[in-house]
Amino acid sequence: MQRVTITIDEELMSALDQYMETGGHQNRSEAVRDLVRAGLLKRPEADDSARHCVAALVYVYDHETRQLSKRLMNDHHSHADMSIATLHVHMDEATCLEVSLLKGQKSDVEHFAGHVIGERGVRYGQLVVLPSDVDQRDALPHDHHPAGRHAHSSN
Repeated sequence: MQRVTITIDEELMSALDQYMETGGHQNRSEAVRDLVRAGLLKRPEADDSARHCVAALVYVYDHETRQLSKRLMNDHHSHADMSIATLHVHMDEATCLEVSLLKGQKSDVEHFAGHVIGERGVRYGQLVVLPSDVDQRDALPHDHHPAGRHAHSSN
């Protein structure tokens, strides 16, 4: 490990300490490493668009918008190769929340997410993309692995 010295103002240090405590980190170094990893995942890479990824598309929509539920369902069906699973929650009488887990080439996933988020009646949408160099065995759900075993990488 490398030792790095940084200067942080009091307000930011207070926020870091709160992040450390609520996140269950043992010390500030762990908390900073966690934040740096998260920040690096958000940084676009030059050849990033062809990279395989997994992603969570989170969006809130008005299910009373004319034909929106049907259009969203058709969008998902026409991209079935990209879809892992979708969670649908009724937030109130007119509002639904969906979380769709996706996999595929990053540019394709982003294009699909942009289309869904851009649908008339979708009030909020966000895509969280994680790079993935997943082989077929790791792409299977947990219960499809022999004896329920699966690999996790630790960074």
